[in-house]
Amino acid sequence: MTCPMCAADAELIAFDVEGGPVGASVDLCGVCAEQIAGEPDANHWRGLASAMWSEDVAVQVLAARMLKRLDGEGWARDLAEQLYLDDETQAWADNVAAASNHKDANGAPLAQGDTVVLIKDLPVKGAGFTAKRGTAVRGISLVAENPEHIEGRVEGQRIVILTQYVKKK
Repeated sequence: MTCPMCAADAELIAFDVEGGPVGASVDLCGVCAEQIAGEPDANHWRGLASAMWSEDVAVQVLAARMLKRLDGEGWARDLAEQLYLDDETQAWADNVAAASNHKDANGAPLAQGDTVVLIKDLPVKGAGFTAKRGTAVRGISLVAENPEHIEGRVEGQRIVILTQYVKKK
């Protein structure tokens, strides 16, 4: 499969695009998903010149957000000036953390794609294992309906985690 953001041929994973319609997601390569959540490598994102014109609105939103994050790069600034989004899509692209009331155990704001660490052993109902304290959960998803819940993968299982039991890494 081809990643819509960087055009790499790689296994794709679903990445939720926050701030828009419930369930809006894009299938991305692991490198793009990690860099959206963490520190982006500007050279990896040169494919945004194509991605920003995608017919998939969620891809356009992610492209606009990454161009904004890469504003220090001349090429990214030039692309951002060329990008046109309708008013609704632009509002979605601008609505990154404003809609989120998710906070970790220390009160730090959580965002889509963050990495958190469990601060307590958590028995996982229905999965038959305990998620151990200190486990890093990468690329979290925010549960829009409940600011006390996030989702993430632990031992290959997608689970719901209470925000009071995590701290932002």
